[in-house]
Amino acid sequence: MIMRKLFLWVFVLLSGTVSAQIRKLTLEDVVQQSKEQSIASKQAVTQKKTNYWQYRSFQADYKPQLSLLGTLPGFTRSYIEVVQPDGTVSFQPVSNNNSMLNLSLSQSIAMTGGTVYMQQQMQRFDDFQRDVTRYNGIPFEIGIKQPLFQFNPLKWDRRISPLKYQEGNQQYIQSLEQVALDATGYYFDLLVSQVNLQIAEKNRSNNDTLFKIAKHKLELGKISQNDLLQLQMGLLTAQKDLASAQQSAAVASLKLKMYMGSRDERELELGIPAEASEFAIDPRVALDEAFANRSASVAFRRRLLEAERDVQQARKNNGLNATLNATFGLSNQGSLPRDVYVSPQDREFVELQLTLPILTWGRNKARTEVARAAQEFAQQSVEQDKLTFEQEIFTQVTLLQMLQKQVKLTQVADGIAADRYQIAKERFILSDLSVTDLGIATQEKDIARRDFILALRDYWQAYYSLRLLTLYDFEQNRKIAY
Repeated sequence: MIMRKLFLWVFVLLSGTVSAQIRKLTLEDVVQQSKEQSIASKQAVTQKKTNYWQYRSFQADYKPQLSLLGTLPGFTRSYIEVVQPDGTVSFQPVSNNNSMLNLSLSQSIAMTGGTVYMQQQMQRFDDFQRDVTRYNGIPFEIGIKQPLFQFNPLKWDRRISPLKYQEGNQQYIQSLEQVALDATGYYFDLLVSQVNLQIAEKNRSNNDTLFKIAKHKLELGKISQNDLLQLQMGLLTAQKDLASAQQSAAVASLKLKMYMGSRDERELELGIPAEASEFAIDPRVALDEAFANRSASVAFRRRLLEAERDVQQARKNNGLNATLNATFGLSNQGSLPRDVYVSPQDREFVELQLTLPILTWGRNKARTEVARAAQEFAQQSVEQDKLTFEQEIFTQVTLLQMLQKQVKLTQVADGIAADRYQIAKERFILSDLSVTDLGIATQEKDIARRDFILALRDYWQAYYSLRLLTLYDFEQNRKIAY
């Protein structure tokens, strides 16, 4: 009795150890873990962060900028060339420090492309040769730098950058849906391999049993030697198929683990997923959601705006370009810092710089025409991409609806083939069926099982492909968001 209890305890312990080495996963588990741990999902998160900070950088360009510029110290000790009154040159020693601090507040003007600014400046000059210190400063100054008749990049950035930000956010959702689609592919690669392995193991076992029965029948004279050899060949083929299936399953398991970002050394056991509950899909709704949610629809608008911007830039750069610089402020100098702020003098500066191409031998016109041709090509490309976009949506909707029916049909066929094989096997044991007919039933059973799994794979890949193309969950009737 004691030995029996000990045996049972060891058996339970060993059974628990074996079961602990197997990890059961469903399709939903694999998709969720891939979205959380895979390298592809982490790259999507990183890209989203990059997109966010690029947009923050764009927004900051339109806000006031406060900056401090300085030269501390500006020490010089050398000999300099000094021209004398008689025209000769004398080299005089110099030893000085010329330090400067400038505090500036600037603001970009998006509508005009100019910049207004205010600044304060203090400069100190120390002449160590003569032991003299002087201060020069600007207590207050306001100025403007305004391009005239020039391309305004700030105006176009305000139109394009928000589209890029929106496009990047939608691309993040698409990336995670792409992860789900890829994970589904790896899942079914392993599932097909495991089903093939199960079929191979079952066929080897069945062929081994049937071969033993056939040897007994041969002794009784109920089958021929040829039938026995045919069953023996079937057993050898089943053993080779089993070895091949084991290798394929091991490779597929490794690929799935690598994609999921899993370091779990346990063997994976995948469940056969049922198809999602049948739901109707309106192609027009799918198309509307795709244009509302996909990054590609945002990219269509961005590409057209960028082409229009390039034409404007080519036109503006080929004509009259001028820049107005104007400042007004106060300045003073003295031997002490406070002298700068006592009765400062007016400080004004106005400058108009201009460039006007006169003879370019058609270069400017050529640049403009190139930009216009590029704009026309972009418009044509966008139109073509829109047509392809619509075609993909309609095709995917039709495919998914067809595969919903296909899965049900292959599932029924799988059950029928399994029942037929069981009947054929029993008839063979009772010597009521030939080896050839048994082989046909076996092949039909295996084909029906594989067809069912492959139909499930096609269905789920089509399901996640439609989610990727529309970023819409038709089961829950809501937009996909993370």
